[in-house]
Amino acid sequence: MPILEGSIGVEDLVLLEPLEEESLLKNLQLRYENKEIYVRSLWVPLAVGVLESSCIPIPYPPSSFPLLSSWFQTYIGNVVISVNPYQQLPIYGPEFIAKYQDYTFYELKPHIYALANVAYQSLRDRDRDQCILITGESGAGKTEASKLVMSYVAAVCGKGEQVNSVKEQLLQSNPVLEAFGNAKTIRNNNSSRFGKYMDIEFDFKGSPLGGVITNYLLEKSRVVKQLKGERNFHIFYQLLAGADEQLLKALKLKRDTSAYTYLNQEVSRVGGMNDASNFQDVQRAMIVIGFSEEEIRQVLEVTALVLKLGNVELTDEFQANGIPASGIRDGKGVQEIGEMVGLNSEEVERALCSRTVETGKEKVVTVLNVIQAQYARDALAKNIYSRLFNWIVNRINESIKVGTGEKKKVMGVLDIYGFEILEDNSFEQFVINYCNEKLQQVFIELTLKEEQEEYKREGIPWTKVDYFDNGIICNLIEHNQRGILAMLDEECLRPGVVSDSTFLAKLNQLFSNHSHYESKVTQNAQRLYDHSMGLSCFRICHYAGKVMYNVTSFIDKNNDLLFRDLSQAMWKAQHPLLRSLFPEGNPKQVSLKRPPTAGSQFKNSVAILMKNLYSKNPNYIRCIKPNEHQQQGQFSSELVAVQARYLGLLENVRVRRAGYAHRQGYKSFLERYRLLSRSTWPHWNGGDREGVEKLLGELSISSEELAFGKTKIFIRSPKTLFYLEEQRRLRIQQLATLIQKIYRGWRCRTHYQLMRKSQILISAWFRGNKARKNYRKYFRSGAALTLANFIYKSIAQKFLLGLKNNLPSTDVLDNTWPAAPYKCFNRANQELHQLFHQWKCKKFRDQLSPKQVQVLREKLCASELFKGKKASYPQSVPIPFRGDYIGLQSNPKLQKLKGRQEEPILVAETVKKVNRGNGKTSARILLLTKGHVILTDTKKTQAKTIIGLDHVSGVSVTSLQDGLFGLHLNEMSPVGSKGDFLLVSDHVVELLTKMYQAVLDATQRQLSVTVTEGFSVRFKESSVAIKVIQGPGHGEKSKFICKKKGSNCLEVTVQ
Repeated sequence: MPILEGSIGVEDLVLLEPLEEESLLKNLQLRYENKEIYVRSLWVPLAVGVLESSCIPIPYPPSSFPLLSSWFQTYIGNVVISVNPYQQLPIYGPEFIAKYQDYTFYELKPHIYALANVAYQSLRDRDRDQCILITGESGAGKTEASKLVMSYVAAVCGKGEQVNSVKEQLLQSNPVLEAFGNAKTIRNNNSSRFGKYMDIEFDFKGSPLGGVITNYLLEKSRVVKQLKGERNFHIFYQLLAGADEQLLKALKLKRDTSAYTYLNQEVSRVGGMNDASNFQDVQRAMIVIGFSEEEIRQVLEVTALVLKLGNVELTDEFQANGIPASGIRDGKGVQEIGEMVGLNSEEVERALCSRTVETGKEKVVTVLNVIQAQYARDALAKNIYSRLFNWIVNRINESIKVGTGEKKKVMGVLDIYGFEILEDNSFEQFVINYCNEKLQQVFIELTLKEEQEEYKREGIPWTKVDYFDNGIICNLIEHNQRGILAMLDEECLRPGVVSDSTFLAKLNQLFSNHSHYESKVTQNAQRLYDHSMGLSCFRICHYAGKVMYNVTSFIDKNNDLLFRDLSQAMWKAQHPLLRSLFPEGNPKQVSLKRPPTAGSQFKNSVAILMKNLYSKNPNYIRCIKPNEHQQQGQFSSELVAVQARYLGLLENVRVRRAGYAHRQGYKSFLERYRLLSRSTWPHWNGGDREGVEKLLGELSISSEELAFGKTKIFIRSPKTLFYLEEQRRLRIQQLATLIQKIYRGWRCRTHYQLMRKSQILISAWFRGNKARKNYRKYFRSGAALTLANFIYKSIAQKFLLGLKNNLPSTDVLDNTWPAAPYKCFNRANQELHQLFHQWKCKKFRDQLSPKQVQVLREKLCASELFKGKKASYPQSVPIPFRGDYIGLQSNPKLQKLKGRQEEPILVAETVKKVNRGNGKTSARILLLTKGHVILTDTKKTQAKTIIGLDHVSGVSVTSLQDGLFGLHLNEMSPVGSKGDFLLVSDHVVELLTKMYQAVLDATQRQLSVTVTEGFSVRFKESSVAIKVIQGPGHGEKSKFICKKKGSNCLEVTVQ
């Protein structure tokens, strides 16, 4: 009975009632027969280990969506069960990709697209590396499932020329690898005979950057031998069917497949498969990937070489001593091989029919019998093809690889051979089934064991669900010291007689009591009789059932030896590709070290694969084969039951039903849902767990739905998570509306301001244009004058601004001034210079004290009186006027000279009075006050002569360095009757300057100061002419020599 209206059967096995094997099979069969082959899970994908699941929004009603898939698929959390319908159904392509891209994992019916979408979105949005594990028996549809995943991811990721190129290269790697690695088997027309793991690498935006392909254990034995009803690898048939006549002629091939020993004559064609068309697709794909035309040609030549090796027929021959040997029946085939690869046919024949053994420093050549030669030929063919396949994979990786400096996210897709149980199982089936055991162990560890252990770690109450743990089987095969592979390697390396029988005997001895190992010897020891068990066989109880292996050729296949003669012959070939496949054939690189065995290499590869898978978030596609005959519509309950049993589907469902649908770390849960509570949004300052408890408490969610672990929150039913997601969606809509409102307001304001600015600009331009039109219309005649004025003003402005920035210093003694740039500014520049100088002087004067001002005034007066006239003036400029040169203030006796005069003393110094009668000089003390000139004898303390300044009519002074001057008095003076005074002063400039200012202050008249070479003085009632002559001396202190020349002339010589 369907759970939901409109659905057939149960789409989610978690909802299946009763949960038993019988109801599971009936549900699968019901849906398969009605072609309802996709099942939608109502449960959220579970977090595995430390990886957390994607959060899924509310699902839409399933009845509103049509049929979507060509594979019967059922979700168990993030596990999809795919049942091969063996027919094409119209549920793929861009329309369905777009539909599943727009919805989430639970919104539509189950589909591989939905699982791929969940993995891609989790990788892109949550920065989690993903892997998709595709497992199942041969013929269950694993290869098609991997192509669906690749096509979906390529369709939904980013666009762009470079991105599209990368996507096309990734997609086109599939037809190339299928052609060289797939073949028709009894169970599957397109069976992958190698394991493939592809890491697709994306940038932070989710656009593909490239990838890396890793291949595992190509079934190279198929090159030389196939079972009845099977074919060799597809490429051989595609080459013969699709190559044109010119290419076939160049490769020396015939189109008829029956002409080649390595091709099964019974089955040359496969229904529904066009080899010729596929060959063209392969060539185009190689070009897209980046193969050059030369590389494609070389690949096809090596492929043809493998076919031609199979046609080399070996015959019995005998040496002269009767030792069996071998030879080539028809040398034409060997000759064609030599011509194709650039080798001498004799060298090829020698390498096939003999063997060189090195012992110490000696080389021993031994001939091979027919059986040994056939083994060597087949070994060479297998090695050539295997190495060619590895070269193709590496060449594809070179084209799609990503630079090491780029940060990338990774999605891995694993498409590996399924579990195989054949009539005759050999070494290949043993390692294939070992790999599937390891993949099953990953599934158990991550979906069953880890699920229950997580509840225990988090302290969540839990009732344990029993399940089968295949770790004991994996340990039986891979244990480093006591595993089957270890025993096989030990037997291969052991000296002495080694055979498959000795290997089996060792296994029987070591595992005689192992519960998952059986052989004829162990059965006899337990008195069990099984006629189906051969003497050279052993049986392992795998998770998928019991498989009996025939140990015949185990040793040889594990050794995987190729005679050194063959390697060296291939290295000598002139064919570049073939030569590169056998680097060990180079004599300079010969190594006697034994190469690793096939089993150990495969074990190491599987270990690396497991480590890679454990580091990613796993997603599972569990492929189921409905019948053994590849017939559509047939459903074998027994066959499906076996697969469902070893896949552990029921145990997985029980764990998921009994546990919690969703769990997430407190921090990430709070980060996602904190916007639902006012207490936690927009900021929460407390602990993560307290925040989650506060958040869920305010949402009023039932405590039965929740469990708080040590580091995670657990939610039991999907509807609670759907409720949280719905509330979050509504809240995001509210916040988005708020953001839109603010943004639109900002955009409108910005637009208005831009429009207003534009309007102002347009108006300004319009008004300017209008004014220019009016100007041109009415004022064109005055344009030259206006322009000239404008230019002049601009130049003047530039001149003044330049002058402003280049003014000289404010030092009053600095008279520098920049020159005018144009002559028209010379006068203005001079006026500005004068103004600037006056401003500097005023500024300087404003800083002076009254005393300093008085000193400068006296110096200024001296300058006006004597500058350029008196030779001793320059020496007086730097010397400050002291006034008192006789120590008047400190000598009380001298102060009595003032007598009753209370006026301040302006100058007090010792002068020399020249006798007008005979020219002799005598010392006198001269005191200058503001009203009088006082002369007295140096030896007396009383004034001898007092002259009022109003009676001084003038002063005459020479222009030489001397201090001689004549003091002229008017006749009204009390002492005027005696005549004028002729005096000599050492400070004549200071004395006369201060006398000039004193007379001016006292009488308001300017004292006449005459600078001349000769002057006259009154002497009583007559006058005496004074003539001054410059003598030869030029000392600092002038000396006077006065001589009377007649009664009215006095000659003064200054030395």
